[in-house]
Amino acid sequence: MRVITLNVNGIRAAARKGFFTWLAGQNADLVCLQEIKAQLPQLQDPVFWPEGFHCHYYPARNKKGYGGVALYARKEPDEVIYGFGWPEMDVEGRYLEGRFGRLSVASVYVPSGTSGEARQAFKFRFLERFLEFLRQCARSGRDYIFCGDFNIAHKKIDIKNWRANQNRSGFLPEERAWMDRVLEQEGWVDAFRVLNQEPDQYTWWSNRGRAWEKNVGWRIDYQIVSPSLKDRIRRVEIYKEQRFSDHAPLIIDYDYPF
Repeated sequence: MRVITLNVNGIRAAARKGFFTWLAGQNADLVCLQEIKAQLPQLQDPVFWPEGFHCHYYPARNKKGYGGVALYARKEPDEVIYGFGWPEMDVEGRYLEGRFGRLSVASVYVPSGTSGEARQAFKFRFLERFLEFLRQCARSGRDYIFCGDFNIAHKKIDIKNWRANQNRSGFLPEERAWMDRVLEQEGWVDAFRVLNQEPDQYTWWSNRGRAWEKNVGWRIDYQIVSPSLKDRIRRVEIYKEQRFSDHAPLIIDYDYPF
């Protein structure tokens, strides 16, 4: 089972950069997209409904050209869950889950706090609520794969210039402690790091200062999975041969029936 996640930073822009042509050759079973920045009337072109996939979109409802997530699946989901049931979060289109038997795969877009104190406070509220949600999921007995842009670089190895960014949203001590709690106390698994412990493995690069060219990046995109899936991870890759966004696709293969 191949699962791909990507923050497209505008699905229409990603399409113009060749994302859907590339996707057609990836043999993916599940694809999670974040920050689609489009409403359904803007996604009528067949390119946004790739052949062979059941496509589901959850746009932001509070403003156009903002947020939103998508899920493509080779198999039709038994159920699709749009949002968490938290109005202040759901209006921004931040969670979309497909259920396939006992497996749940979700596209998650955690808020960024870079625009100021109000949004950072919003991000902290999201993280607090999401932690409780993860606990509920753990008690359900289901297998989960949470794909998406978490807007947190977990450890020093996950960010190029960690010293200069310790007081910046995305690498704040409180955010990193939240990730510690999820992965080390609550028992969830960072699927990429199960197989790849190397430095300089990033999924996002600023558009400033030739960051992409110099590989001055952050690893903020994840597949966070249930402990039951840890031993089923077979291959991980951050795809960087083409650029569809300021993020890179994270591709993970699982030994899991789908």
